[in-house]
Amino acid sequence: MITPTRVSYAVLAATIILAGFLHLSAPLLVLLFSYFALRQLYSFTRRKWLALSLFIIAVSGIAAAGVYFTRAAILALPDVADTSIPSASAWAQKRQIDLPFSDFEGLRQIVINALGEEANYLRNVANVAKATTTNLVFSILGIVAAASLFFKTGLDPYRGTHRVKNNLYSICCDQVSRRFRDFYRSFATVMGAQITISLINTALTAIFLMAVQMRHAPLLIAVTFLCGLVPIVGNLVSNTVIVFVALTVSVKLAISALVFLIVIHKLEYLLNSKIIGDRIRNPVWLTLIALILGERLMGIPGLVLAPVVLNYLRVEMLTVEVPARREEVEALNV
Repeated sequence: MITPTRVSYAVLAATIILAGFLHLSAPLLVLLFSYFALRQLYSFTRRKWLALSLFIIAVSGIAAAGVYFTRAAILALPDVADTSIPSASAWAQKRQIDLPFSDFEGLRQIVINALGEEANYLRNVANVAKATTTNLVFSILGIVAAASLFFKTGLDPYRGTHRVKNNLYSICCDQVSRRFRDFYRSFATVMGAQITISLINTALTAIFLMAVQMRHAPLLIAVTFLCGLVPIVGNLVSNTVIVFVALTVSVKLAISALVFLIVIHKLEYLLNSKIIGDRIRNPVWLTLIALILGERLMGIPGLVLAPVVLNYLRVEMLTVEVPARREEVEALNV
């Protein structure tokens, strides 16, 4: 293997390792998702500026919807609790279950006590706010980087001005670009499978929402599909929203929704391992191990990157020919 090729593999490996070590895996995923979305939009519009405009509108709409629903949930939480807690208390009393709270204020105090003293609670809130702000800023940078790559790829845009044409830097840039291009193709392959998984989850959830006549069912179905594009964690986010909406109706409906969605969540692990495993041509058990290791090493982003890395390693190793040993050649001739 020539030196530039080795350098390119080292750069890609260092990028993935540093992303996990420096807790930058989320921005890396944002960059990959954004570039994937831009490429898909371009395949329909055939104009890069139009694709970028549609992408910005979509991101702005999703962000605005997220802010709106978060604010609405915070404002509605006390009323939901005041309505639901008495029903929950009555349900628990019938089954001789002692609940440690009887109203929203009692529930809030239990949460604060579980998180620690008030000073620790405020410190935890400040840390969460700081981490959220940092991830938001890095995610915006990831989107900007994806847009930049979308319009102009390549690490050596001034190659024609170099005095030495066949120089080491330009060759290394070519090899590094090739490695990252192959890695992105693995990501696009996995995302194609994830879209199939999201459609299955959305269809099952839609059947449940329509059967129980849930409020805002069309909106919840749309949220389920969009969140389902993110493996595992997207399902958790959509489940939380659905259970919260069900809680505004009744505790019984919320419990039913929770049980149903837990089953769907467990099903997604099998769907990920089966569908993604078939798409990247890896056995189910190996994909499951990759998902578990990815989550342990990099958290939720590791669940997304694990099958991508697994597929990339398989594709790269398939391109390397291993010379047969002398004994094997003689055995084949016999």
